[in-house]
Amino acid sequence: MLLDPLKRNFFHGKTFSRNKLGLRAFCSADSTTQNTPTIEELIRKQHWSKLRIHLKTTNPTSLLQQLFDSGADPVLILWFFNWSTRELSMTYNLELACRLLHSLANVKMYPKMRSFLHGFVQNGSFNSVSSIFHALSLCSDSLCDNSIIADMLVLAYVKNMKPRLGFEAFQRAGDYGLKLSVLSCNPLLNALVKESKSDSMEHVYKEMRKRRIEFDVISFNIVINGLCKAGKLNKASDVMEDMKSLGVLPNVITYNTFLDGYRKKGKIGKMYKADAIMIEMAGSGISPNEITFNILIDGFCKDGNISAAMKAFEEMKSQGVKVDVITYNSLTNGLCRCGRFDEVVGLHEQMLSSGLKPNAITYNAFINGYCKKKMVDQARRLFDDITNQGMVPTVVTYNTMIDAYCKDGRMEDAFTLRNTMLDKGLLPDISTYNCLITGLCRKGDFEGAKNLKNELINKGLRADCVTYNILIGALCKKGESKRAAKLLDEMFKVGLNPSHITYNTLMDGYCKEGNLVAALNLKTQLEKEKKRANIVTYNVLIKGFCQKGKLKEANRLLNELLEKGLIPNQTTYEIVREEMMEKGIIPDIEGHLFNFSGSS
Repeated sequence: MLLDPLKRNFFHGKTFSRNKLGLRAFCSADSTTQNTPTIEELIRKQHWSKLRIHLKTTNPTSLLQQLFDSGADPVLILWFFNWSTRELSMTYNLELACRLLHSLANVKMYPKMRSFLHGFVQNGSFNSVSSIFHALSLCSDSLCDNSIIADMLVLAYVKNMKPRLGFEAFQRAGDYGLKLSVLSCNPLLNALVKESKSDSMEHVYKEMRKRRIEFDVISFNIVINGLCKAGKLNKASDVMEDMKSLGVLPNVITYNTFLDGYRKKGKIGKMYKADAIMIEMAGSGISPNEITFNILIDGFCKDGNISAAMKAFEEMKSQGVKVDVITYNSLTNGLCRCGRFDEVVGLHEQMLSSGLKPNAITYNAFINGYCKKKMVDQARRLFDDITNQGMVPTVVTYNTMIDAYCKDGRMEDAFTLRNTMLDKGLLPDISTYNCLITGLCRKGDFEGAKNLKNELINKGLRADCVTYNILIGALCKKGESKRAAKLLDEMFKVGLNPSHITYNTLMDGYCKEGNLVAALNLKTQLEKEKKRANIVTYNVLIKGFCQKGKLKEANRLLNELLEKGLIPNQTTYEIVREEMMEKGIIPDIEGHLFNFSGSS
């Protein structure tokens, strides 16, 4: 009589029988089976060496299928699957992997499913997302189980830094009518934001709403953050309205995200909505935290609105919100930017009296403030204190001090500090050299400056536009504009694009030497380079022609700048008044409005 195929071994007439858990280990047909351990027992006890012996006479894939067919414990099947792929280098087909996932889902072994999928994705599965979903649908028509597996798959892709595949899995889940959750969708949204894929992030958000996936406040905050980062503040406002309509209340993170969006908008007056946001927060019963105030203070400072920043600072203290190092850093930089260096000194003292310890950024800001105030020795004491506090000065810190020494004419101190950088293993950058070159040029040591330029090139650095502008300006001051023009030619040879400052500086040099033809030729060259002559260009030329008594040509240039839509500045008015009107010449303005009093 033929044996049942499920009870026949495929080799040497050996057979196996089932107990209630599954397969019995292979044995001779005429031996007893009473004391023979089952395959499941071998797996449970992790007797892999014994199992390996049995696998000499059977295919692991066949055994895996038999384990499934016998109704074996899904966890044991998982152990065998993992062991055989790791130790026997087995590669099972996608259908078996999906069958394993479904068997685990049936007994709600969710952590093991997550772990399996993590490894499946991490090991670089060569299966396409579409083929995985197709295999899942063939293995089971359970919408619930397939949804759980799809949810975990999206999360596995995201956790393994594969958001593109996570996005595709999100799409396929929709195609198969599977419902995902915020457990996978929130991380996917966040990953897309981090990769600046705002369009994909918006698509996921809209699909989530369409598929009626339940949102939480984190979902909305991620989407709002992504839109704010992309500069789509109006769309972010629309999402907040969606949020409220779905009964999800914004929290302090939501409002902070909006404030940060306006702070980073990059336009003057970008903080104009800050007051309205703060009022809405107060109306919703949400108290601002230190992050709120730090965003406000930094935003107002970068907007040039120091009075608003200081008001926010005082309000922060009055509300008992913790003032931290970030607060002082923002204020210090803001005050320095506006030239209010006296207040920087006072702020430094206030910070120390509050018991806060400055960090490297704080020191850089305060040192910059003292240097701008020409309090170089006090700045140096702060510089030395960095090391005493166990911190390391950065290249920016060194450059700030070197620049201050150079401006103070203390070139020896500047070079000593540069040498200290080298001793500490800190390599000077192009800004370091530009500071030193400027200092030498101020001292009239052009050859020393030129040698420094050669040194920086020999050290593997590249002279930039600023370097050449400094050298061109120094030569023009010496009345050597023709020599400066050779540096302009050199800029083109080394692949640098001269700036308006480069052209205007050289034009000014030509004008001061009375070489007006060369100055006009340079303006023509500027325009051939597809750069538009700016108001400084015209101011330089008009003054040059006036000082040479060429008032008719100066008047033509004045009309030309107005025709080109340029707006005269204070310097333009002063030139017209001092070089033309005070000499009895009234400019002939052809149909243009021009207020000779000096205000437009």
